[in-house]
Amino acid sequence: MVAVHTSIAILLVIALIIKVRIDPVISLILGSLYLGLAAGVGFAGTIEAITTGFGGIMAEVGLLIGFGVLIGALLHSTGAFRRLVGQLVQRVGAGRLPYALTSMLAVVMPSIYVDVQVVLAAPVARSASPFIGKIGLPVLASALGCGIFAGYVFVIPGLAAISIAGLLDIRLGDWLLYGVVIGLATALVSTLLMRLLFHAGGFWKPETDEEVDEAMIEQEAADRAYLTGEASTSEEALAQTEASATATESEEGVRRLPLVVLMLPILVPLLLIAFGAFAELGGWSNDVIAFFGDANMALFIGLLGAYTLSRVSAGSERTNEAMEDGFHTTGEILLITGVGGSLGAVIEATGLDKVLGDLFQADEGAPVVLSILLAWFIAAVLHLAIGSVSVAAITAAGIIAPILDSLTISPIVIGLAIASGAMFALQVNSNFFWMFKSLLGLSTKGTLKTLTLVTSVASVVSLPMVMLAAVVA
Repeated sequence: MVAVHTSIAILLVIALIIKVRIDPVISLILGSLYLGLAAGVGFAGTIEAITTGFGGIMAEVGLLIGFGVLIGALLHSTGAFRRLVGQLVQRVGAGRLPYALTSMLAVVMPSIYVDVQVVLAAPVARSASPFIGKIGLPVLASALGCGIFAGYVFVIPGLAAISIAGLLDIRLGDWLLYGVVIGLATALVSTLLMRLLFHAGGFWKPETDEEVDEAMIEQEAADRAYLTGEASTSEEALAQTEASATATESEEGVRRLPLVVLMLPILVPLLLIAFGAFAELGGWSNDVIAFFGDANMALFIGLLGAYTLSRVSAGSERTNEAMEDGFHTTGEILLITGVGGSLGAVIEATGLDKVLGDLFQADEGAPVVLSILLAWFIAAVLHLAIGSVSVAAITAAGIIAPILDSLTISPIVIGLAIASGAMFALQVNSNFFWMFKSLLGLSTKGTLKTLTLVTSVASVVSLPMVMLAAVVA
């Protein structure tokens, strides 16, 4: 009955938000209360799970969200994202932009902290969307979500990848060999399929699928002025855009700094986090490296850099305006993200993981294909229930690890199957879902059509690749 009540709670939240149009915060709390009471967590236990879940998420990502959103707002004031998008379109072309974005997130910058990636990459995706036309936003949102999680579960140093490899005693070098190939292929194929779906027409409806706040509207008005109001993909139009943009910036009193300098507030935190992660993996970390490699500290350093560059480039008045816009956006994201964490905590308190553990132990010695499917299924159900990719991956690996020796299959294949399943259908009980929604200016329905759908597609797309890996592993 725990699984049934969990399903009802998730469907209840979705129905209240989409059909009844109740605010997500209220809907999530109602879903959490129903599940806790119906599944036997109890009155006191339900309240405790809601409050501790909220507090736990805030402790984990609260500063990351605040610092990341402020960095984005400040860099917007300098015109950095507009110029970056112009450079990307010039170098790779608008048609290949989604594939470049998803590949970069999956393989070049697989982060231990997916929250860092989304707060830094979302402004780039929104600014670039006009170049792809009316479906630019859903295509790039899907590419962003798929790239982040394909890297997170398959590519070192993604937290889920490291956790699975550690729990199943898989050498990181062996995992990296398979993970990079499957992660990159999954991101590219899934992005292509999503693009074909949106191109088919009628699926994406901006009036109901997009939900942009005032700060985003102001930023995008500035972007349109910078881009001369055209989302043209031709080289000539782009050259005209660059020329007119330079004049526009000069007229607005923005000092034009080198683009590579303006991007340092993003690049430096990512490098610090990556260096700290590899130092820890290599066993040569120390207090200083851990201090600067901590995501909160790294992003604060990025925020200091963004604030300084904004003061130099845009002046103190525009910098203060950008900070105010960032604070406005941050408050909404923090509240809805925390309440999303509350629902996940209530689900975790129901003990659903024990039910799934009994399921796998009943099938020891199963054929290879069945073992892969069962590992994928358990990770997928855990993710659907708990709402956390990393927790689902870690829990699934913990369930399977004790009986791994009895399976007639390589541990790395089971690990890859867990990684594939852990991506499946990221939805409303995930705090990341609500961060993604707010940062990209999507409605709940729009986020289901992009993030939830693309992670489902990516999970299914990667499964045959895992089965193929079983042939050679």
